[in-house]
Amino acid sequence: MAIDGVGNRTSFLTKYLIDTRSQLEDLQQQLATGKRANTYAGSGVNRGFAIGLRAQIEAISSYGDSITNVNARINVASAALSRMDDLGKDTKSAALKNSVALDADGQTSAQKIAMSSVAEMLQLLNTQAGDRHLFSGRATDAEAVVTLNELMDGNGAKAGLKQIINERRQADLGASGLGRLVVGAPTATSVSLSEDVAGSPFGMKLNAVSTTLTGAVVTGPAGAPPSLSVDLGATNPNAGEKLQLTFNMPDGTTSSLTLTATTSTTPAAGEFTIGANTAATATNLQAALSTAVGKLANTELVAASAFAASDNFFNASPPLRVSGAPFNTATSLVAGTSANSVQWYKGETGSDPARGTAVARVDQGITVSYGIRANEQGIRSTLRNMATFAAVTTSTTDPNGTAQVAALNHRVAVNLSQETGVQTIQNIEADLAGTQVAMNSAKERHTQTKAMLETMLDQIQGVSEEEVGSKILALQTSLQASYQTTAMLYQTSLVKYL
Repeated sequence: MAIDGVGNRTSFLTKYLIDTRSQLEDLQQQLATGKRANTYAGSGVNRGFAIGLRAQIEAISSYGDSITNVNARINVASAALSRMDDLGKDTKSAALKNSVALDADGQTSAQKIAMSSVAEMLQLLNTQAGDRHLFSGRATDAEAVVTLNELMDGNGAKAGLKQIINERRQADLGASGLGRLVVGAPTATSVSLSEDVAGSPFGMKLNAVSTTLTGAVVTGPAGAPPSLSVDLGATNPNAGEKLQLTFNMPDGTTSSLTLTATTSTTPAAGEFTIGANTAATATNLQAALSTAVGKLANTELVAASAFAASDNFFNASPPLRVSGAPFNTATSLVAGTSANSVQWYKGETGSDPARGTAVARVDQGITVSYGIRANEQGIRSTLRNMATFAAVTTSTTDPNGTAQVAALNHRVAVNLSQETGVQTIQNIEADLAGTQVAMNSAKERHTQTKAMLETMLDQIQGVSEEEVGSKILALQTSLQASYQTTAMLYQTSLVKYL
């Protein structure tokens, strides 16, 4: 009978022990990490699928990071926009109170409030979120607007808003102070009113004339430059009959004046005395017309001129300025330069929508736009009206000062009212709110999708703790028995075997 040696068997048992020990270590690692293996190779035939799932999860995580960053920027921008809107409303409210009491500086308390509001709004427009300027369009590394001092008072040789308003005021009033209009008497019984220069952008422009004066013949406005005339003819008007004229103002508004015939030899403002004949009446009408035009020019026109100048300053880049000097005889506007005029907006300009200046991808096929430019109409209009209100100074000795301030208050209040079809700050806020809604919807989808993908990945790479625990117990039992068997075999000799 052949006798096999114990060497082969012990060698086999040793290998078995090593393999079992390795399996036990793998199971213990699986129990500790919850993963089937440390490498994709250990995931089996589904390792390619696992790699794809992992890539999707990482992409979703990166979208989540983008959503978090954009949400933070939008929250900061929305807070700034909300405050700007409040500043505009506060200024409108102050203007509606119609306070016309001037202090020693020639301004009302409402105008002083407006100046503080402009300073705050400029600071808000230079808001940063991290290293990104939010209101500069694509120029995220540049401040959006100039400082308050530069905006109002200029910088060295660069003219600011106050200087541009003053130059425009001179050009609109003209040398005679009649708003660039000329009052004349073509005949003994007629009165005329003409613009001083054809095609000039300055002063009041003739719009319409109407009358109830008995026997009067009205012509115009027509011609170049436009002119109108009122001929009383041979019949004097009756007391209470009227002549009404309407003018176009530089800011796009219209203003009217009415002259009423009276028999009083001391006519009140807006009246003219009926004379002994139509020639005398025409002389009185001419004098009353000159006074009334001068009054309108030094009240309504002054306020309108300020807004026309601020329109040239805020809505043109570079700003438009009066071609002069002397400014009171100027007949055209010229574009300012970077050397002689402040340009209030320093950010990126473009003809494309402002929202498109900042874009973020929040899903595989979804991008959101959240860019803002400080020169957007809603922001620009609010800043322009507050700045114009704050920039105008009225002489405390001017007899027309009260009426000037009243006209200014009225325009500020009207301009700061919301107009249908015109962008407002609230519209910009709504755009950003819509962006956040889209991002939050994407975030909810990402949460659900990520949970599903992680479940699928866990099914491929993960392990059941109960199953692993059972395997470990089984291996431990088998390993213990094998150790005992191996120990016995190593103690076996030929004598014991026989």
